[in-house]
Amino acid sequence: MRITRILGATVATAALTVSLAACASSSEAPAAESTTAAGGKGTFPVEVKHTLGTTVIEKAPERVATIGWGNMDVALALGVAPVGVDDQTWSMDGSDGLGVYEWTADAYEKLGAEQPVVFSTADGIDFEAIADTQPDVILAAYSGPTEEEYATLSEIAPTVAYPGVAWYTPWRDSILTNAKGLGLAAEGEDLVADLEQQIADATADADFAGKSAAFLYLNPADLSTTSVYATGDSRAAFLSDLGFEVPEAAKEADDAGTFYLDIAAENVDKLADVDVIVAYGDETLLPALQADPLWSTLPAVQNGAVVPVGAGDDLSGAVSPTALSIPWMLDEYVGLLDDAASKVK
Repeated sequence: MRITRILGATVATAALTVSLAACASSSEAPAAESTTAAGGKGTFPVEVKHTLGTTVIEKAPERVATIGWGNMDVALALGVAPVGVDDQTWSMDGSDGLGVYEWTADAYEKLGAEQPVVFSTADGIDFEAIADTQPDVILAAYSGPTEEEYATLSEIAPTVAYPGVAWYTPWRDSILTNAKGLGLAAEGEDLVADLEQQIADATADADFAGKSAAFLYLNPADLSTTSVYATGDSRAAFLSDLGFEVPEAAKEADDAGTFYLDIAAENVDKLADVDVIVAYGDETLLPALQADPLWSTLPAVQNGAVVPVGAGDDLSGAVSPTALSIPWMLDEYVGLLDDAASKVK
């Protein structure tokens, strides 16, 4: 299994100690004129405040680059096709990376745009490759550059960084922050509202009320330890968006100031209040849990209320929600979760 615990090549240790509730506000500077951004209309100049400073974009960008996770999907959903993006498929089984997921590639085709240059993330930020695409703006609302890296990026083009904690930007904030950098703040708000309505429609008949769900990192070959993602992690937070309640272990991770909490198998009873377990893996996951003397004591495992979301395939990437992965995976994901929830006793 090549899925790792986080999205992104690295998470700065210092970022993990920052309050998870931290969020830098952003505001738009008084507009001198209305201009047309690539793929949409925008008002410029705009000023975006974020954790690493304030970014001013003087005029509508013709060439957009993105780094980090899912930022290109925001631009695409707003009708803007980035010329360069970070590798999104580094964790896919049998892949050497340097690709984008299906929903992203489809969006380029629908816009009639060329597929982007894909920057390698194997050694961190590929500054040279980014510079080669000659961007007018770099979108990075869901990412984790250090102050030094941000300074280097800003020498290439105005860079919109994360509005809170590195690698911890909620999908709504990712949309709103990136949209503002494109001069499309109102359109970003409309996009968030549309996705929220899609979620409401998809879950209208689901049986999630009063049930708890946790997103775990599990290795069926070694069940001695698991990791439960904190409530603010994008994967866990999306389960709350769908209507599930938050289990105590996820709250404990929040209290510890981390995005996940390791739990040894001998303490697996900390997950006894979890009705539905969601984890990376395939059809071998549930049998492995049911055969384990400790894991088999959990009600979710006994009931078969376990949802494997793949390991290194498109669905396993989609459940870390982005502006385009949400509509791509929503019906399938809700169906899998609803089937598991129906087994809760």
